Amino acid sequence: MRGTLKGGNGAPAGRFLALGMTWSCIVAAAVAMTAAASLSAQTIAADPRVAAAVELAQTWLDGERAYDQIPGVSAAIVHDQEVLWSRGFGWADVASRRPASASTIYSICSISKLFTSVAVLRERDAGHLHLEEPVSKYLSWFKLKKTEGEGDITIEGLLTHASGLPRESDSPYWSPPDYRFPTHEQIVERLSSQSALYPPETYFQYSNLGLTLAGEVVAATSKMPYDAYVRTNILEPLGLKSTTTEMPEAERGKRLATGYTALDREGKRQAMPFFQVRGIGPAAGFASTAEDLARFASWQFRLAERGGTEILKATTLKEMQRVHWVDPDFETLRGLGFNIIKAEGGKAFVGHDGGCPGYRTSLLLSPSDEIAIAFLSNANGVDSIGYARDLFDIVAPAVRAAVKEPEKAKAPDPAMRRYAGTYSAQPWTGEA
Repeated sequence: MRGTLKGGNGAPAGRFLALGMTWSCIVAAAVAMTAAASLSAQTIAADPRVAAAVELAQTWLDGERAYDQIPGVSAAIVHDQEVLWSRGFGWADVASRRPASASTIYSICSISKLFTSVAVLRERDAGHLHLEEPVSKYLSWFKLKKTEGEGDITIEGLLTHASGLPRESDSPYWSPPDYRFPTHEQIVERLSSQSALYPPETYFQYSNLGLTLAGEVVAATSKMPYDAYVRTNILEPLGLKSTTTEMPEAERGKRLATGYTALDREGKRQAMPFFQVRGIGPAAGFASTAEDLARFASWQFRLAERGGTEILKATTLKEMQRVHWVDPDFETLRGLGFNIIKAEGGKAFVGHDGGCPGYRTSLLLSPSDEIAIAFLSNANGVDSIGYARDLFDIVAPAVRAAVKEPEKAKAPDPAMRRYAGTYSAQPWTGEA
């Protein structure tokens, strides 16, 4: 029961209190400090305010994982080109007591959609496709049983989830016990028996089928298999050596975390079977690590700041992270592949979360702050977005202060270290 920090939905979401002390008061006094005036973006982790916030974030996350009984968690906090902190907690596999680390591999499920969207926009920049054109122009087999209203289902509609397509291919692949994900051939075969739910560009309707088709478009326009295209043009150039477009079977029992169910009423979780999503890989197939997602976030900050072209044009990335679809209630905001979340002060988060059998993950970026949070867990029933938002809320104020006023960096009084730690708040709550 997370309960003192504000979470992603505005509800209380943290168990630990600072007991009236500022975060700077609990930072380790032994942290070596450089001169405040010489702090740069590459040494911002040395700022005592940031070091204090990171220490609090680590202590908080370790406790939250234990209270929520999550087998394993891996996370990273990034500012621009610097990883401020990355670590694992708990177990990648409970039975073998294999510990989770920053290099543990998890299914990132729908975070896959960001990589697919980057691939689509890269093909657009190369002149191989246009977003406003119909999907049927590139996929001759794209034929539905029934479409609603007027207008074509466009590539942009796929990326914004405004195509009107149903959520899934016609197969019960999210159902236990075997999670039978369809092949490419099965998706194509069953598409002709499916109907659009709404006219194009009418409503937001999240669709794994839609992003699967976006990946098929990339394969068609590039004349390369989707996996080869992404590896060659995105993963390898960015040095994402632990990221794959499908769950890596060779890493079972090694770096791949075992997935677990949500808690049952006895407070237990069960190990989930290994799966591969096969045909819907562009929407939900990827596996990655906290370290690789940190690199992926740093690339976005680097490209947006420096301009030019690296995988994409900088202007294209900014285009993807702007609002391209908003529902009539102005609550649902989507970029091109990116989810957009309104934040306080007129700012916004961009990124995506993921949920596959046994895994809940989130990649959250604040472009204005150049701060990103990667959170990965090997269990269902975990509020991955809430965890990422809480980590951001702990660290972001300190990073902003270090960037804005480096001259005010001050090492804490070493005497305060004696008060740092966790305090029992029983019988009322767990810990402070």
